[in-house]
Amino acid sequence: VAGHQHAGQAGGTYQLPAATAGPGRPGPSTEKGDVICYYGNRGEREPVVLAPGTYGLSNALLETPWRKLCFGKRLFLEAVERGQALPKDALAAQLLDVLNNEEAQLPDPAIEDQGREYVQPILSKYAAVCVRCPDYGTRTNTVILVDADGHVTFTERSMLGTDPSCWETSTHEFRLQS
Repeated sequence: VAGHQHAGQAGGTYQLPAATAGPGRPGPSTEKGDVICYYGNRGEREPVVLAPGTYGLSNALLETPWRKLCFGKRLFLEAVERGQALPKDALAAQLLDVLNNEEAQLPDPAIEDQGREYVQPILSKYAAVCVRCPDYGTRTNTVILVDADGHVTFTERSMLGTDPSCWETSTHEFRLQS
């Protein structure tokens, strides 16, 4: 799981215990009833149960078809594929790189339509996976790695104050209870 939070972003997510997918476990565990849900401040009024898979979320509804979201999902999947043979700290670093990609994904009619009142230089910043603007943008990146034995590595990178050049990274490790 990798994600980030924007300054000024309202709402959040509601999540039940995550289903583990991967080799030998293609779908959710029905043995324990594990499930993962999506819930936000827009869209459905109740949590939505998600099927196993890879989902993209930006500052909109789940799977909003923005180019930056599709691009970010592709980068994420490539990083996970490359990271299969890497130590967990190297994989976490690659995923943080994905979340900090500032390459504008224009033209994007959906972003351009939503941001009609913005001038083009600002709009191009909103069209990147990582948004960096004076009063709005990415403030926190989170990467959660869970191995087959239930060992969790939670890495979070947060901007200190309002200076986009000052970040602090912290990592916490623990084991899931069975």
